[in-house]
This record gives sequence, C-alpha cells and structure tokens, in this order.
Amino acid sequence: MKAFSPQPRLQQWIQRLGQRPDQGSDPYPGQQSTGLAIEDSVWLRIFVQALVSVGIVATDVAATTQSGLWAIPLSIVGATWSWYCRRRRNLLAKFGIAVGMLGVLGVFLSQLLGNAGDSRLLLAGLLIQLQVLHTFDMPRRKDLGYSAVIGLILIGVGATISETMAFGGFLVLFMAIALPVLLLDYRSRLGLGAVQLQSLGAKVPKRLGFLLVAVLGLGLLIFAVTPRLPGYQFRTFPVSGEVNIQGEFDPGKIVNPGYLGGARGSGAGGNESQTMGAGSTQSFSSKFYYGFNTEMNQNLRGSLTPQVVMRVRSQSEGFWRVMAFDQYTGQGWKVSRNLNSTILKRPRWSYRFVVPPLWPQNYTKEIVQTFSILTEFPNLLPALTQAREIYFPTQEIALDPEGGLRSPGPLEEGLTYSVVSDVPYRDRTRLNQSSTKYPKTVRQTYLQVPEAVLPKIQQLTEAMLAKSERPLLTPYEKSLFLAQSLKQSYQLQADIPALEPGGDLVEAFLTDWKGGYPDHFASALTLMLRSIGIPARLATGFASGEFNPFTGMHVVKNTDAHALTEVYFTGNGWFAFDPIPGHSLYPPSVEVDQSFSVLRQFWNWIAGWLPSPVAGWLNGAIAFLGEGLSKILSLFSQGWSGILQLVFIAGGLGVGLWAAWQGWQSWRVFYWLRQMPPMARLYHQMLHFLAEQGIQKHPSETPLEYARQVSRVYPAHKATIVQELSHAYMAWRYGSATPDLGQLQQHFKQLKQKGDRPSTTVAKRG
Repeated sequence: MKAFSPQPRLQQWIQRLGQRPDQGSDPYPGQQSTGLAIEDSVWLRIFVQALVSVGIVATDVAATTQSGLWAIPLSIVGATWSWYCRRRRNLLAKFGIAVGMLGVLGVFLSQLLGNAGDSRLLLAGLLIQLQVLHTFDMPRRKDLGYSAVIGLILIGVGATISETMAFGGFLVLFMAIALPVLLLDYRSRLGLGAVQLQSLGAKVPKRLGFLLVAVLGLGLLIFAVTPRLPGYQFRTFPVSGEVNIQGEFDPGKIVNPGYLGGARGSGAGGNESQTMGAGSTQSFSSKFYYGFNTEMNQNLRGSLTPQVVMRVRSQSEGFWRVMAFDQYTGQGWKVSRNLNSTILKRPRWSYRFVVPPLWPQNYTKEIVQTFSILTEFPNLLPALTQAREIYFPTQEIALDPEGGLRSPGPLEEGLTYSVVSDVPYRDRTRLNQSSTKYPKTVRQTYLQVPEAVLPKIQQLTEAMLAKSERPLLTPYEKSLFLAQSLKQSYQLQADIPALEPGGDLVEAFLTDWKGGYPDHFASALTLMLRSIGIPARLATGFASGEFNPFTGMHVVKNTDAHALTEVYFTGNGWFAFDPIPGHSLYPPSVEVDQSFSVLRQFWNWIAGWLPSPVAGWLNGAIAFLGEGLSKILSLFSQGWSGILQLVFIAGGLGVGLWAAWQGWQSWRVFYWLRQMPPMARLYHQMLHFLAEQGIQKHPSETPLEYARQVSRVYPAHKATIVQELSHAYMAWRYGSATPDLGQLQQHFKQLKQKGDRPSTTVAKRG
C-alpha cells in the first residue's frame, strides 16, 4: 500500500476554496472562469460610471457642495481596477470595502444625530461614499445595476434640492446616458456578450436620439398636465445648518444693510444719496427696500436696482409679509410698540419654533413655505401671514406686536428656513358679517390719524364712498370700494414735488399731487379707512414673484417689495388690500387652486397668440374643466363617501368613453363606405358583416378564395349568396360589368337574416 499523504488533498481543498460556487477550473493561471456571471462589456461599465458621475455633479450643483472633486476621480480608479480584477475573488478588497462601509455608516449616523434639520444632503453624501467604495468590486451585471440605482437616487436628491433651471441640463444628460445603459443591459441579459460600439451600426445612435426626443416630449407633456398636489406631506422641512450668533439678542433691533450709517441700522451698501422731507438727506442703498425698518420714511427718492433676493417654495402663492406699522407720522410710519417684541426659544434637538397666535385664527388653511435667501438681507423673516411654526437654525428668534419675525442677525446668502402658516380663507360672506365692535386695544392702536388732517381726509373719504351706485354698509365693502377708487382716481407718478416742511404726506397725495409712489397709495388707503372708523395698518413685504414651473420655486426680486393695507375684521383677523394701480385688489388667496398651475401658465402663453374671442371662449372651457377636475380631486379628502363617488364617476366616465369610441368607429366605417361606389360599398358591407360573424378575410385572399372559405362554414343557400356577391364585385371591378344593385341588395338582406349561423369550426388562416 502507498503511504497516505495529505498534501494533494490540502491543495485540492485550497483550490476549491478559491473558486466561486458557479465556477469551474480556469485555464488561465491566477484567474477563474465565471461563464455568464461576469459582465465583460466595457461600454456598459463606462456608461454606468458616466451615469453616476452626472448624479454626483447634479447633487453638487444643486447643494453647492464639492463631493465630485474627489468622488468622481476615485470612483473611476475603482471602476478601472474592478474591470481588470473582475475574475478574481479579491478577498482583501472586499474586507476593506466592508470596513469602509461600516465607517461611513458610523459617520453618517453621528452626523444625523447632531443634525436637527434637513437630512437629504447627509443621505446624498452617504450614497456617494458608498458608491466610491462599491466601485472597487463590480464583477457582475447586478453590481453595475446597484451603481445605476445610486446614480438615479442622487439625481432624485438633486431634483428635490435644486432651485434653478440648471438642473434641467443634468436631467437631460442623465436620460441621454441612461438610454444606452438600458440597451447594453438588455443585450447582456439576453446573453449577447460584450459589444463594440461600432458593431451596433449607425442606425442605433439615430434611434436612441429619436427615443430621447420622444421621451423628453412625452415627459414635458405629462409634467404639464399632472396636478400639483400639495407637497410637504412629511414633517421634515429644509433648514440650513445651525447658525451661532455671538452677543446678546436685542429683539427690538432691526439691522437693515441698506441704511448707510444712520441710527436705524448698520451694514454695507451702495452710496446713493436719497432725499427725505424738509431738505434733509440720508444715504440708502439702491439694492435694499427702505420699508424694512422700525421707521419708514416715505419721502425717500430713488429707485431699486433689480436683484434676486430669494427663492420660495410654497404650497400656495401669496404676499410674503415681512413686517407691519401701526403709527402714522405724517411723513411715513413707525412701529410704536417695538420695545414689546418678545423672544422665542426652541429646544436644542429641533429647529422648530412655536409662534403664539396674536389674533383670532378661524377658517384657516395650513400652508408650508421654504425660503432660500440669495443675498444679504435684514434680520427679518418673510412669511405668509399667521405663522404658526418656524424652522430656523438659530437658538432664538423674536416676534413683534404686529406679527413680524426677526432673527438675531442679518440673513446671510445661502440661508434656508421653513415656515408653517395658518392662512385665513378670504370668505367674503363671513367678512361682510363681521362685527364693528372692535376690541379696545384695536381701537386705541389702529384708528390713529393726526388731528390736523383728520377732517379733510374724512371728508374726501366720504365723498369717494358717495360715488358708489349702491349703499356700502360693511367695512369689507367700503375697503374694497376705496381700494378700487384709488386705483382709478389717482396715478403713479415718478416725479412728485418735495413735501413742504410740516406738510402731511397723505394730504398732499390726495389733494395736491393726485398720485405718487406705489407705497403712497397704501398709506392713503390706510388713513382713509381709519378716518371712518375702520382699523387698518400698513404692511410691507414682497409680491409672490415670478413662478418657475420647472423648479416649483417663486423667484422674488427686491423690486417686488411694496406696501399694502391690512384691515382688521372682528373674529377673523387681518386681511390685506392692495390699492396700487396695476396690482390685484388683494394678494392671491388660498382658495385659488394650484393643482394645474403649470398647464395654466402654458395655456396663457398660447392664448397670447390667439384672437381675443377664441381665447376667451377657450378660457371659459378650460376654467370649467379645471373646476371639475379640482372638485374630483377634492373627493380624496372625504373618506369612504368620496371614494365611492369617485368609483361611480370613474365608472360613468368609462362607459361614456367606451360608447363614444364605439360611435366614432361606426361613424368612420359609415363615412368610409359613403365615399365608395355602390358595388364596392355593398361588397365591403358584406365583408364587415361576415367579420362580425367570425369569418375574417385575410389580406392575401382574393374575393373568390374568400367565398370558397365561407362556403366551408356557412349553409349552402347563404354561401351561394356570398359567391354571387363576390362574382358580381369581381365582374364590376375587373370586367366593367354593370351589376343589378337592386337584386344584389335584396340578397344581402337575406344573408343578414337571423338563423343558419356559420359553424364554430373555422379553418385558421395565417
């Protein structure tokens, strides 16, 4: 017997241990054969790497980060190494990848615990780090699929963060790369193996280009008609990283960088010198709106240089209110109770501030807004009226008596914060029914008019109200009428005389100038309402701005800033009126449905090219359809009863559409037959009837062949009629014979009589 030696068996065991379960022996030294498990397509790997790189760059551009500077080169190195080592087990690399993934997961969790705000950027960073590690071991097709999914997630994260149209270019590029990835992946799944790009032929790039254009066109169409349902369904809102401001917070201080060296504020700005009343001057920047301060002097001259201030994502557009003024000074306004501003604090584990209500909150709708500041801004927080929650990255904010919100310091470029507001519905019926018995605090604060000008302003107001064609009985009706009258009776003027020393701004506006600057209209309306006992105050803020349907953001400029009048209605709170010519009577209301805003803007562009009567008729039809769709969408919020109504509506629409389709098909056949000569019409009527009986004529069959086919399944007397009609058609079609149409039509009627149906056994034809 031979002596037992364990060495050969040990070598065999080591060799088997080094192989994958689906591998056999490898004819190449140091490598192993993998069959179809290994992905050998270089082009698929290149396109997947490009796909992920586009996702990384898109996220960087949207979030203003720089992950791509290191992630893309390192992932290319990893993908190259993975290609050359795709047939090896790479145990050491796998161990390093596992350790690295655990490390980045630990870093991510620690950052997540210390982050009280938006976690999307942390998630994107984690995915980028995991992708870089993953690229060092991608032997199989499904490994490349993991990378493609990471690229898709990154482009999605970039889409949610992006606020500009720049993201659209990355999205188109991502789709252009995704199409060849899908093509090559499909070839790999079919087992076609590696492919050279030139072997696909010249037609494939053209077809892919056509497919890209078709997908983009269809996507834009779907994007336009898809309802814009309210976002922010989860209670996690975008907020910048925590901002630490040194020093004690003074809630009564407003820091407006536009005021240059005055006592009202501090900060750097331009050097424009603007004239105030009584011959005095004050330097004020042409980039900042003058009305964001504890005092507002409306004698300032000059104009703003257009500049984008912020982008706003909101469930509903409106007036981005900044602050309000209660005391009229004769030359402007001031916040008389500024020292009564209170400090609000938040818990350390959350960015959420709870804002106590200052006025009644009845019949409101929750609206979420996210503000992204794009330039230096005063320490004031724009928001829709009746803010309930503020998600802001400082430890403290302040609330003034007029509902304005303040930060401990000026808002820096790149700051993001979110607001949850309870915006009241503008129900005209309820507002007309509001009581004129105002609380004592309201009467003492918001009815103040200088005694020297009160009689004249009151007289002018009553004279204007007397021009109404019907009696105005309620404060709401009077407010609307006065706002509209100011628009029609007074004009915007770019050059008005300087106010005389001791003169009153509103009096000069109403009697001497017969107009003025935009904000003068709001001051005039406020004092006119006060003069007849209706509480009012002046509010400043921004119009909603220009809406970008592709980003879902309102782009707001400094030139959108203006003042308007807020009127108090007992039991309902404050509602704004805008008397400035060219503006709506009041800001957009929450009652206006925003579901089809993109389609509405697209239609407005088309309607500008159509004649007015046509555009008016189509506007009415679209408004009717939009109202119907809005009512249907509102059924989702009515529970089971709404769902049942939707089922019945969907069933009715389905039956109606089916009936309409059948009618359309019948009309097409009828119209088609009417265009034919009588003999051809009769023959095709016979073919249509027989097709309904289950005997379809194949395009390759001649009329006589088809007649013989019918004779196999039809009774003899009816098969004879089919043959007679077929012979008559052939004689007319090819022999110019004149058929006896009357007799043939009688025979066709006999063919259609009930009874003697064809046999169910019909020979199948190719």
